Amino acid sequence: MNYGQFCPISKAAEILGERWTFLIIRELLMGSRRFNQLQRGLGDISPALLTARLKYFEAEGLVVRRRINGQRGFEYSPTSACEALKPIIIALGEWGLCWARNTLATDYLDVEMLMLYLERSIDPAELPGTETVIHFRFEDIPEQRDWWLLVRDGKVDVCITQPGRDVDVFFTTTARTMSEVWIGDRTYRDAVLAGELIVEGDLRLTRRISSWLRPSIFADSRRGPIADLPPLSKAPAQRC
Repeated sequence: MNYGQFCPISKAAEILGERWTFLIIRELLMGSRRFNQLQRGLGDISPALLTARLKYFEAEGLVVRRRINGQRGFEYSPTSACEALKPIIIALGEWGLCWARNTLATDYLDVEMLMLYLERSIDPAELPGTETVIHFRFEDIPEQRDWWLLVRDGKVDVCITQPGRDVDVFFTTTARTMSEVWIGDRTYRDAVLAGELIVEGDLRLTRRISSWLRPSIFADSRRGPIADLPPLSKAPAQRC
């Protein structure tokens, strides 16, 4: 794409204007480094297109590709040029919350994407001990209602089967309610008082959820009204 204009905006648009670009950058800035991690956060992108976009990013100085020591494959690290896009990515999200939320009625909530965000929001340093198991049951999911986050030695994994360990915290709710609480549309207290969220378990954790399950970076952002959402779609599940 070449706009042929002597303008820094047009030059930036030539590099950043292709489909998926901002979402790939979002994933890189959120910590995805390997190809399968990027794919997981991007959903419907084809492997061929993601490969092509990453090669283009490398040529444009947005990522550095390094072979993984002792393993097959590569890691993709954002450069300073890519990191400098973070406030732009955040501003896009804030704009979407304020001016484009009424179009959400045409989309489906994705429980697998929600669990990815919750996984990334866990702060292991705020959890006692070296292992914590968090169980989510989503009452509005037609299939695969039960999901677990296993926090062990500072790492967080999503499981769709019982990890074989005692559960420390149980969340019983809907994916819609959990999404609203995480992104900041409502508080845990509001959801609990409305009877739409039940939290049970270790009081050291249930009394301070927001300290170890950090809210979205958009929790305090301005937002426009949200339209009524359709039923949740079935999400492909990944086994722990």
